[in-house]
Amino acid sequence: MPSYLTVLPAAALLLLAGAAPAAAEGGADRTFTIEDPRITESSGLAASRTHPGIYWTHNDSDDGPYVYAVDSRTGRTVATITMKGVGSPRDVEAISLGPDGNLYVGDIGDNLNGSWDHVWIYRFPEPKRLKDATVTATQFDVKYADGPRNAEALMVHPKTGRVYIASKNEGGGGLYEGPAELTTSATNVFRRVGEVPWVTDGAFSPDGKELVLRSYFSARAYAFENGRLGADRAVQGPLQRQAESVTFTPDGSALMFGSEGKRSEVVRVDVDRDGGGKSPSGSGGSSAPPGGSGSGAEGATGGGKGLGTTGTLLLLGAAVLVFLGVRRKKG
Repeated sequence: MPSYLTVLPAAALLLLAGAAPAAAEGGADRTFTIEDPRITESSGLAASRTHPGIYWTHNDSDDGPYVYAVDSRTGRTVATITMKGVGSPRDVEAISLGPDGNLYVGDIGDNLNGSWDHVWIYRFPEPKRLKDATVTATQFDVKYADGPRNAEALMVHPKTGRVYIASKNEGGGGLYEGPAELTTSATNVFRRVGEVPWVTDGAFSPDGKELVLRSYFSARAYAFENGRLGADRAVQGPLQRQAESVTFTPDGSALMFGSEGKRSEVVRVDVDRDGGGKSPSGSGGSSAPPGGSGSGAEGATGGGKGLGTTGTLLLLGAAVLVFLGVRRKKG
């Protein structure tokens, strides 16, 4: 869940850059709008490998143990899955599909950045049929070796099945590696194995050789080998009001970027292996500028200067306008 102070800059950027790209016409795995009025805080995305064109998502907090299957051809929900056998979800922030055919749901948010000494991961098999159903999910207790922290990104490696979590922190977070296999008989300890910028979600490429991490303002792709981060590069993505989620299409040809909000848009960006990302598909709308290491407002890895003085002043001015004109739904 984004804090109020982080939502305002994102909204201000939209005022400066213009509206999000329009949805593409027809076809699966294209830009689409989530039509379900129940989905107001889509915080994670996972592309189905069983059902072409289907994307799994969920709300942030205050919704319950629900996961939704959304058809990218229509934007409509085609199945609602209710998880049983788990506690009451607190702050569900991420979803990922493992090579074992299971969906992994990350109840890993902690807006007070360390108020909970443990978080949870829920796991259940991806349904073979798309219909409303109640499933028994397995619940895993999770702790971090270096203490509690906030996180919004959970990624399952598509080859090894190992679970990774990226923490979220203004000054830069960490990439945490889970045990080789999760267990229900003890707490699963995640250990820090890399440094990352501010992260709201992440996704492995289908071949497992690349990890993409996004923030409110930009995204970066990291080479990934033997469980460790390698060289990174900028990835072009759309500007979104509450940039919360990302996943690869099943064939790895594009990234799908999602956002919170009613009738939020999921924007396809074709993967450009040479340049990091093409313009959002099906539109000529604005997107985050490509750049070298460290580009983007959060000052990602590489020490970029971000917006600069003029851009910061414009951003702050726009943020004030948003603050005066928009009443936030909740604190």
